[in-house]
Amino acid sequence: MAKSELMFVCNNCGEEYIKWQGKCDSCSQWGTLKEFKIAKDSTGRKTQNQPTSEVVTLENVTLTDFKRSSTKIAEFDRVLGGYIKDSAVGGIVPGSVILLGGDPGIGKSTLLLQVASNLDNILYVSGEESVEQIKMRFDRLGLKSPKLKLLAETDLNAILKVLTTEKPDLVIIDSIQTIFSTDFPSTPGSIVQVRECAMRLQTFAKSSHTSVILVGHVTKEGSVAGPRILEHLVDVVLYLEGEDFSNTRILRGVKNRFGATDEIGIFEMGEKGLIEINNPSKLFLEERLKNVAGSVVTATVEGTRSFLVEVQALTTPANFGFPQRRAAGFDLNRLQLIIAVLQKRAGLNLANQDVFINIAGGVKIKETAADLAVALAIASSLENKAINSKTCLFGELGLSGEIRAVSFKKKRLAEAERMGFDEMIKAKDLEAAIKEATANV
Repeated sequence: MAKSELMFVCNNCGEEYIKWQGKCDSCSQWGTLKEFKIAKDSTGRKTQNQPTSEVVTLENVTLTDFKRSSTKIAEFDRVLGGYIKDSAVGGIVPGSVILLGGDPGIGKSTLLLQVASNLDNILYVSGEESVEQIKMRFDRLGLKSPKLKLLAETDLNAILKVLTTEKPDLVIIDSIQTIFSTDFPSTPGSIVQVRECAMRLQTFAKSSHTSVILVGHVTKEGSVAGPRILEHLVDVVLYLEGEDFSNTRILRGVKNRFGATDEIGIFEMGEKGLIEINNPSKLFLEERLKNVAGSVVTATVEGTRSFLVEVQALTTPANFGFPQRRAAGFDLNRLQLIIAVLQKRAGLNLANQDVFINIAGGVKIKETAADLAVALAIASSLENKAINSKTCLFGELGLSGEIRAVSFKKKRLAEAERMGFDEMIKAKDLEAAIKEATANV
């Protein structure tokens, strides 16, 4: 026989207590503990949301008709995993839960409406807009999908009833922070509601093989709002990124149980939504000025693709005692290390210089293959000597000033040659590389 246990849950941090108290010991907030009843069976186990399961051996698990569903947006399929050019194997895995995060207005809902318009048997659940507002946005984007189903609802229990009746292949929840369940004692968007609603949706997805995409708000630090367990619950975590006043959007995978986590998809925001960029090198280099000091092109690799980006450097005399070091799209700590190597191994006097680095186009480079390009861009700006506009540079810098080989060399060279960059630096150390790059220009 089921019994009822009384618990008290903090609606700020989700901490549980067996008795009420005025202050939460976990988050130090006052008056946040709310009463919560949990049903238990005669053995003392919690019975709420407990699915029935059975044990099966691995060899008895069949994958018949268990294939990815292509979204018909190649850049989106690439990040989801399994993408092969001119093939439809990439896309959404049945029963998977995908979390899409990004800043407000970055284009999350626009991208998902484009995905929904390309597929059949989709249910778009919105907790932020009415169905009339979604229709207006759908028409503005020029999309066509007469069979797309819409639901404006925030009550999780009502949503699950509709899902059981409609049986869609894909459910889009926009957004998880607006969904709430009356079974839990807190307001929509709280840690308790986000966690518990996500767990209920995950259970539904796995039991019915229905794919679920959750839209998540982000905090001012850039992470998905809500408990960290939210990212552990889902199978795929995607972030849609973009710089202010730029139309370029980058879809980046940071977690993927069904594919690589270092893939990116590149889009351009237009009047009709997000447009795929099949040649990112051309996009990032189309406004580059040639024969300008401080400008260098490097080849970077993200996932299975290589593309070229411009590294810009600017050095100016410091007006104060401590010179500034600033970087956009490049790791600041790595920049400090490169500056130290330039001073110690190449003899460049940067102690009284402010150094600024920018990766044009809003790209963020994390790999060390851009070290050589950053170093030569700084040297070029300091000496006010331009580097050959047909030169492409990549290589890792060691603390002794040596230039080390990097992975995917052939892939980088092939992309550089395709874009018309036929000059490479073959020096083994940094000082020789600077002389070679600035000579005969």
